[in-house]
Amino acid sequence: MAQYLQQLNFSTSGQGFINITRHIAAVLEDSGLGQGLICLSCLHTSASLSINENADPSVLTDLLAHLDALAPAEGARPLSGYGSVRTYGHSNEGPDDMPAHIRTMLTNTHLNLSFTDGHLLLGQWQGVYLIEHRTRPQTRVVSIHCLGD
Repeated sequence: MAQYLQQLNFSTSGQGFINITRHIAAVLEDSGLGQGLICLSCLHTSASLSINENADPSVLTDLLAHLDALAPAEGARPLSGYGSVRTYGHSNEGPDDMPAHIRTMLTNTHLNLSFTDGHLLLGQWQGVYLIEHRTRPQTRVVSIHCLGD
């Protein structure tokens, strides 16, 4: 069994999804491995990873709206929708800091993908996304660890 490890930097333009599938496929090609497992790690607490639909952009818009509803910028509201908003105590890096941490907790910072014949095993409509949860542009690092033969 062989291993190949690479880290990629991504510049974001603020909150949203970035399709990183082709970047992962390029790392896999560089590895020279034919079959195995890729372990992806987002090295941040206010950004995350997701496998989701890559055909209809409205899916990503709806997902962002849902994350906004689950972790609103103004603070926590009771799940019933009734009651006062409790503002976040943690805001060291700005008002979008704590909601970004909550959104990361609700999604994934790590993904594992199988590959065979040097190609990722993804469904026809699937793509791998880096999700930026902060409102300002950031530089994000994703570690890609390929294990296989």
